[in-house]
Amino acid sequence: MQEQVELRQFHRNMVDRLALLADNPKIAAHVRDNFPSPYSLADAHYWIDMCSKVNANAFQRAVFYQDEFVGGIGVLRQEDIYRNNAEIGYWLGEPYWGKNIATAALVQMTDWIFQNTSITRLFAGVFETNSASKRVLEKAGYELEAVHHKAIIKNGVVLDEHLFVRLAL
Repeated sequence: MQEQVELRQFHRNMVDRLALLADNPKIAAHVRDNFPSPYSLADAHYWIDMCSKVNANAFQRAVFYQDEFVGGIGVLRQEDIYRNNAEIGYWLGEPYWGKNIATAALVQMTDWIFQNTSITRLFAGVFETNSASKRVLEKAGYELEAVHHKAIIKNGVVLDEHLFVRLAL
């Protein structure tokens, strides 16, 4: 599977496919509110423009499976005393769920971050309702560090956040 999944830079030629895959309420239900829903072509253009700007604290990659764009993964370095920590997040288009693509992408991105930056701790917050994402993190070597009870609100529902962590070896 690893060889069929590749992380690449976002490019303008992905805009139509990005908008098509990301415009799915099932994806929006498990990500932060700043992920647009509905997801328009203008949103896709904005995202690709943002990813093309140099930012030493953010690492965004397009996920490709069998040479086809299928989703995104990103890392955001924290600040001040937390500067060796970074949050990692990912999403895939629904046709690609359940194929271990997210796990392969997460392993690749995690390895790249630990090998190419001073980041030593990656974390991901997962909604209590997202069992699939919890499993992806576990398969990629992340461990449940904490449950933040009733810490988030999504679509008017208060939820627990499960915090998964992976440390550099």
